[in-house]
Amino acid sequence: MRFDIYLLYLLLRLIGLLPLRVLHGVGALLGRLSLRLNGKTVQNTAVNIRITRPELDEAARAALLRQVMIESGKSITEIAKIWGSDAERALDLVREVRGEALFDAALAAGKGVIIAAPHLGCWELLNYWLCRKTPMAILYRPPRIAAVEGLLRKARGALAPEQVRAEGAGVRTLFKRLGAGGTVGILPDQKPREGEGQFAPFFGREALTMVLLPRLAARTGAAVLFAFAERLPRGEGFRIHLLPAPEGLADADQGVACAALNQGVQDCVELAYAQYQWHYKRYSANDRPSPYDDPGRAGGGR
Repeated sequence: MRFDIYLLYLLLRLIGLLPLRVLHGVGALLGRLSLRLNGKTVQNTAVNIRITRPELDEAARAALLRQVMIESGKSITEIAKIWGSDAERALDLVREVRGEALFDAALAAGKGVIIAAPHLGCWELLNYWLCRKTPMAILYRPPRIAAVEGLLRKARGALAPEQVRAEGAGVRTLFKRLGAGGTVGILPDQKPREGEGQFAPFFGREALTMVLLPRLAARTGAAVLFAFAERLPRGEGFRIHLLPAPEGLADADQGVACAALNQGVQDCVELAYAQYQWHYKRYSANDRPSPYDDPGRAGGGR
């Protein structure tokens, strides 16, 4: 590990000694500051809120934007608590698990399990919880700075999942693991590269959607569960949610399957709307006008 990356790891350990409520308080301040600066992150978030919550008036959308930015700030500072502690100590922050029986039953079936984990809540803590239950591989894209990958492995420690790169060999690894009854994790709302996805409705508006997860489910017969770690108020900890996949996710028709995939993400988001990563340009595509370039194009979502 590079010396500067190691120093960053030590800093995470030091900051991680602070109580979660303090870190969330700092994160909330960062969110409010970001809102005041009104950069692209805030502007993109506002567009997404306009698309997905068309029934709200401007005052209600402004209040929701403020809440989303506060939660976004918390998601940054809480990483110090998750990565700065050992995994088991971080898992002490889990106060409740909803749907654990679904996961246990899927594991017992022995046909493989696909965990669809949206950009919602604290996904790093979710990784720890899942890996304590069973060995797991996650599909990921390498960070732009190669040295950061070493930091991720060091910070995640003993409960780190196997990291499988989002490329041909990595996808084959996922098929093999599922074929052997194993567990894999995928970000279902990761926008695919042009030509590798299918347009399907997400909160009532077409969004480019990955086809990989539905294909894995269809070809392997693995169970699919959606999961996220909800951030509780006042730094009280987290609540793990596991939800069944909507019907049709493994359908041979890609349009049907991707619509079901997006519905599964939407079902999760509706449980903790403000904790979703709303600054992500989910509705952009090279061959279509982007609402983020011209917010007036955002229109209604339904």
